[in-house]
Amino acid sequence: MTDSFTPATGPLAALDLLEISLSGAVAHVRLNRPAKRNAINDTLVAQLHTTFINLPAEVGAVVLTGSGSHFCAGLDLSELSERSVAEGVLHSRTWHAAMDAIQFGRVPVVAVLHGAVVGGGLEIAASCHVRVAETSAYYGLPEGQRGIFVGGGGSARVPRLAGVACMTDMMLTGRVLDSAEGLARGLSQYVVADGMGFIKAVELARKIAGNAPLSNFAVMQALPRIADMSQPDGLFVESLMAAIAQGDDAAKVRVRAFLEKRAGKVEKQ
Repeated sequence: MTDSFTPATGPLAALDLLEISLSGAVAHVRLNRPAKRNAINDTLVAQLHTTFINLPAEVGAVVLTGSGSHFCAGLDLSELSERSVAEGVLHSRTWHAAMDAIQFGRVPVVAVLHGAVVGGGLEIAASCHVRVAETSAYYGLPEGQRGIFVGGGGSARVPRLAGVACMTDMMLTGRVLDSAEGLARGLSQYVVADGMGFIKAVELARKIAGNAPLSNFAVMQALPRIADMSQPDGLFVESLMAAIAQGDDAAKVRVRAFLEKRAGKVEKQ
C-alpha cells in the first residue's frame, strides 16, 4: 500500500485473504496469502467474487496485485479434495462467477504481475483488462503435469490472449514463459522493472477512472462480445453501442471540450 491509499471500511475490510484500500476513484485489491505464494483456495475465490460485486460507488478502476514475492501460484493443491463429477462442475462454476465479476464487472481492472503467474493465477490475470508485468513475472499452466485441467476460465480466456497453440504447448510440455515472452504473446501489455509495477498500474488506473463511465462500460462489455461475433453482427452491435455512447451527456461534454480546444490531442508518449 502507498500513503495515498487508505484501508477500506465496512464489509470489504472483513475479507481476511485480501487487503483492500482506496485512493480517490482507484481501489487497490491485494491477494494476501504470501506464505502460500497467494495460492487460491475456495475462500479466496469467494472473497474475490464478493469484492468485485460490492465495490464502492466512487471506484472507477481497480488495481489488482499480490503480496510477497509472487502474484499468484495457482490452485492450493493442499486443499484439493476428491469430488464427484457433479461437484467438480459446481466448483469450477464458482471460479467462473468470480472471474466473470472481474472481467464483466462494473469497472476496468489493471493487474500487476510479478513472480509466479501460474495456473489459476494466470486465469485471474487473464480476466483483468490491462496487465502490467514486472521483469520477474513468469507464466505457467502446470495442470497437464498434475493430471487435471484448467477450471477457472483459462481455456476460454488465455487462448484469446496467447493463442491456442501457445496454451497447448504450455499445458502439454510444462513450458514456462518469462516476462518478455509473455509480453510478446499478449499475456501482458506492459513490462516494467521489478518494483515499478504498482506505480505504473496506478497511473493507468487513474487515467481509466477519468474516462466517461459509459465509454469504459462499452470497452469492457461490448468489445469482447463483438470479437466473438460474425463481422456483420459485430458491426451492427458496434453501431448500437456507438450511438448509445455518443448520446451520453458525459460524451457530449468531452467532445465539446475537444472542439473548443480545452482537451489535449492524441500524442505519442
